[in-house]
Amino acid sequence: MIVSGSTSQALAAALARELEEPLAAVEYDRFPDGELLAAAPGVADADPDRAVIVSSTVSSDAHLEVLQLQDAVREAGVEEVITVLPYMGYGRQDKAFEPGHPISARAMARAISTGADRVLTVDPHEEAVCEFFEPTATAVDAAGRLAEPLPDDLADPVFLSPDAGAINLAETVREAYGEGETDYFEKVRHSGTEVEITPSDVDVTDRDVVVVDDIIATGSTMSEAVGVLRERSVGRVYITCVHPLLARNAVTKLSRAGVEAIYGTDTIERGVSTVSVAPALASYL
Repeated sequence: MIVSGSTSQALAAALARELEEPLAAVEYDRFPDGELLAAAPGVADADPDRAVIVSSTVSSDAHLEVLQLQDAVREAGVEEVITVLPYMGYGRQDKAFEPGHPISARAMARAISTGADRVLTVDPHEEAVCEFFEPTATAVDAAGRLAEPLPDDLADPVFLSPDAGAINLAETVREAYGEGETDYFEKVRHSGTEVEITPSDVDVTDRDVVVVDDIIATGSTMSEAVGVLRERSVGRVYITCVHPLLARNAVTKLSRAGVEAIYGTDTIERGVSTVSVAPALASYL
């Protein structure tokens, strides 16, 4: 039985269809004092052998929902609890950046591990965060799904990642698309909001470019990358990402920069979530 957190209802439904498993009724409520309640009534009557909880932890409330749903299905007598984190919040806080700081990814992983027999997460920013879970979480590669919404008529395409660390994502999308070249930008981060992009040497003149990343948060880095491409007489520019956080005015920034379209998956359910990671998750389940 598939059990959905409030942040991943469409993905959970897609996964239920993919696996041909029932989708549990769920309820989300908030008490007058601010406390949350996430419940899965009817799971006990259905008596499934396993429950697959699907919830992107895009907020602290979403983390709490996961813990409550894990406890609810265990209380209902489910023997195996699998927790799927399509997007793992706090995943980028994978080290103590200053003395006295927590390793927040580890703290969240430890809490979730207490209620799960198995954890899956999609394309984490750093795969090493999977080791914070007990047992170690499985990283599901869904980047190839980003090739699906791209136009069939890309002109001599170049698949670019914003830095060397994401080049494997660009290569995965290029392979799924079936043709093209890959390269990356040099990125130097000066602060949490200031990023400098150094152009690569790839020739993009009159060529269509697909910029690929795992997460787009504020869109500042991507906008600067698109600006560099525009200076080089690029053809069309498409933005693809696994996790479309798109905080604040990110979509406006990218649109003003001149992107043709933005494509994301449904690990975070946004208006640009044009492709589902459900088939990739189903293959691991």
